[in-house]
Amino acid sequence: MSEHTLSSPNGTITVQVGLTSEGQPFYSVAFRSQSIIKPSLLGFEFKDRPAIKENLEVIDSKTRSFREDWEMPWGEQRKVHSAYNELVLHLKEQTQAKRKMDLIFRLFDDGIGFRYRFPEQAATDELLVVEEVTEFNLSGDHSCCWQPGDWDSYEHLYHQTAFSEIDAISLRNHPNLKSSYIPENAVNTPVTMETKQGLFLSFHEAAIYDYPGITLRIHGDELKMTTALVGSDRLKARAKVQIPFQTPWRTIQIAESAGDLIESPLLLNLNEPNILGNIPYFQPMKYIGIWWEMHIGKSTWDIAGSQDMSTFIDGKKKATGHGATTENALRYIDFAADNGIKGLLVEGWNTGWEQWIHSTDREGVFDFMTPYPDYDFDKVVAYARKRGVEMIMHHETSAAPRTYEKQMHEAFDFLKKHGMNSVKTGYVGKIIPTGEYHHGQWMVNHYQYVLEEAAKKQIAINAHEPIMDTGKRRTYPNAISREGLRGQEFNAWATDGGNPPDHIAKIAFTRMLAGPIDFTPGVFNIKFNEYKKGNQVNTTLCHQLALYVVIYSPVQMVCDLPEHYLEGGKIHPAFQFIKEVGVDWEQTKVLDGKIGDYVVIARQERISGNWFVGGISDENERTLTVDFSFLNKGEMYLLRSYQDGENAHWDLNPESYTIIDLEVTNTSQIDIPVAAGGGFAMSIMPKS
Repeated sequence: MSEHTLSSPNGTITVQVGLTSEGQPFYSVAFRSQSIIKPSLLGFEFKDRPAIKENLEVIDSKTRSFREDWEMPWGEQRKVHSAYNELVLHLKEQTQAKRKMDLIFRLFDDGIGFRYRFPEQAATDELLVVEEVTEFNLSGDHSCCWQPGDWDSYEHLYHQTAFSEIDAISLRNHPNLKSSYIPENAVNTPVTMETKQGLFLSFHEAAIYDYPGITLRIHGDELKMTTALVGSDRLKARAKVQIPFQTPWRTIQIAESAGDLIESPLLLNLNEPNILGNIPYFQPMKYIGIWWEMHIGKSTWDIAGSQDMSTFIDGKKKATGHGATTENALRYIDFAADNGIKGLLVEGWNTGWEQWIHSTDREGVFDFMTPYPDYDFDKVVAYARKRGVEMIMHHETSAAPRTYEKQMHEAFDFLKKHGMNSVKTGYVGKIIPTGEYHHGQWMVNHYQYVLEEAAKKQIAINAHEPIMDTGKRRTYPNAISREGLRGQEFNAWATDGGNPPDHIAKIAFTRMLAGPIDFTPGVFNIKFNEYKKGNQVNTTLCHQLALYVVIYSPVQMVCDLPEHYLEGGKIHPAFQFIKEVGVDWEQTKVLDGKIGDYVVIARQERISGNWFVGGISDENERTLTVDFSFLNKGEMYLLRSYQDGENAHWDLNPESYTIIDLEVTNTSQIDIPVAAGGGFAMSIMPKS
């Protein structure tokens, strides 16, 4: 049987697609003639119907090339180039059913995407998917950066092992997770690998609609992964699809440096163009929030004073006062306005928090329009408007999507009435109804419904406890950010020591490849011993500054308490970087990086043209070199560098810093000493 060969536009990536002697589809991938994916089988297994994976024949094939340049309304870069070669194989069963299925492969210079398509046909109009039989036969026992394949949570640490040593089962029952389900030895995506030949691979998916998210089942002894779709106990299957239908793209990024993975727009280019047009109601911003103080135990979400984060972990009441009071909100507004911060998020202002932790039935617990008596909603909103600060709404759904769908239309009207344009949604806890999971098809459809309804009201969504980003922000640019990782808050209350110093050096090459992250950086009071002596942030202060550049999001939180940004009664000198750093970028360049060890990223702000550089290290001190060849030739720039101070160390001396002013050109190079768990942040502006 003949095979069909397709190459990327520059010829470096080649895919072969064909049928086995049994008529089962397979594919293989090579990079510069080096095998990346060995022959791997494709197909489906269904409930109450025969599988589609054998006895197929190719009835037609088509190829085409496509090229375009498009612009992001906000993002890591303004201009995006897309060029791919496409192969479509039309398959048909040779059995009596004669069912049809298409395979679509798109090859870009930075990776591949492939998907299944079921065209309209007389043989069937509905399918219950039991398994998607998609294999990834690896060419070696690669070094992997992975987290367990959890159907309910991405809030796990990443691990670095050989592929054959991946063990997700041992990571079940994490004490700090409100919901978690790891049914088998599988990994969440993106999962990133480095081959012994020095190539970098990352496996994920793009454009997920009406279909479950994937985990990748590990067959360590065979050096093989297979798709393990997140299922539904209620459906007793993985997915229910109506014909015609097409799956999300299965994606493999391929790069010759780890940094090239970060710069790749592959996922975005596999999504459809923007259908919302300009969205002037959303502008990228930095924001503060009544949020961190609940996590460190200063205050509570509920007015009864029973709920700080310690309540969730050990049941011990520690904080004594409600956080979302009128007086406290006005204080945060003043701080934001005085320091050029555009937004304020207030959590715990609405009724229901005191019931949530004690309720066995979380349906209808929260009211998104009724404030607690000590929070004068109208006064706070009016004062924020007067001072030019935009309020950000918070909707904690308590993982009860059916209730939220009944509430949200009225709640969206309420926030628009009060001049609010964005909302942080949350889904903490096991999904109601029982038998559905955060990453399953039912919830994928819920998240999409919320996004579409919000777009109709001109509202932007920052989703927490979400489905992983798959590049849909290109199509729906009101999907501004999301959590989908173990965030900063774990440093404040987790019982396992919090996020280790190498956390973001792993996140940058895994989770961040999927899309924007609402990580909430900016902690200056690293130890916060006045509230919790047993917890801390496991980085230096300058590492926290660097995160505003290293981590991408069009909304960046300035997460610490206003009083922690003071030094000697005045604004901390290092806070100037947070005031200056951009959130919307003209272009992004990864200057250096090694997965799990360090990363250095430069980004140019769209409006000003100023450059900002951030670099972070793991638990090892090191010297990082910054080459400024990305600057314009022949121009002089003023550089201010915020660096770890003498004897800085993430644990022993985390708040030590120094500020250095220099002049640089595009021929300059600077060696930066970085402390253990440390980092550096640079502002670079043309010399007038």
